[in-house]
Amino acid sequence: MPTKKAPRKGSLQFWPRVRAKKDIARVRSWPASTETKISGFAGYKVGMTHVIATDNKSTSMTKGQDISIPVTILECPPLFVASIVFYKNNLPISAVSASNFKKQLSKAISIPKKTKKIEEIKDFDDLRLLVHTQPYLTTIGNKKPRLFEIPLSGKNEEKLNYAKENLGKEINLSDILAEGQSIDVHSITKGKGMQGPVKRFGVAIRQHKSEKTKRGPGNLGAWTGARIWRVPQAGQLGYNQRVEYNKWVLKIGDNLEEINKSSGYKKYGIIKNQYILVKGSIPGPNKRIVIFTNPLRENKKIPKEAATISHISRK
Repeated sequence: MPTKKAPRKGSLQFWPRVRAKKDIARVRSWPASTETKISGFAGYKVGMTHVIATDNKSTSMTKGQDISIPVTILECPPLFVASIVFYKNNLPISAVSASNFKKQLSKAISIPKKTKKIEEIKDFDDLRLLVHTQPYLTTIGNKKPRLFEIPLSGKNEEKLNYAKENLGKEINLSDILAEGQSIDVHSITKGKGMQGPVKRFGVAIRQHKSEKTKRGPGNLGAWTGARIWRVPQAGQLGYNQRVEYNKWVLKIGDNLEEINKSSGYKKYGIIKNQYILVKGSIPGPNKRIVIFTNPLRENKKIPKEAATISHISRK
């Protein structure tokens, strides 16, 4: 047999390879936008399927033909705006909470009994919306909302007006994203626990006569010298925070009959809210919360319009 050749599995781009602190991703850089609205949204990963769509990429060899495209389904119940957080010199100085909290929010935090008024806060540099998901509207079995802050785009006056209008209300997916645009996906990958160097880094298994071990590296480094090289060793595999850029949004829909299976999706269930179809795969297992934002560095080769979908596989 020919010698097997493959790129190294342990990419040095991600180091140290440690577990994520939470199962919800932390967005370190939010893209700016010309419109005054929240800069991202959140959903729950349902699974993958494929669609038959007309290829509308101008440089494609199959332009105008029906092709099969793998897609990931995300269920996106509305986000509830719980409070407005005001910032001064990049530090939070005060917050104004909504008066009509959801009762399920008490599972995540202690609901404040008193709150300030927006008119009392005048000296601030920036503001963000503290929103929470509503998993109790889905079939994933989890009732505990997940809270996170989302920044707004625009001037402070426009941000404040937008925050006043939406405080204590729900924000839908269709108000933030549009079909055909690109998004950046922030998620936590599947956790695989403690694994050895063969599975974790792709180290070749040595001969049966090798010294000490077969499923390990040849050596751990030089005998002398104050250097420590990144040698493949056993450790945690998976459950890392990752970002995938420029994922193409093919469809945003609320017609549940064209997407649901009669028996529900494996390890998820039945979709009950708005959903989004994203081309390709997304990190993480089913039921994992995923945060997606506007593209940080948009790929201009991706079409601005969504491909026309003629069939969605429900097998």
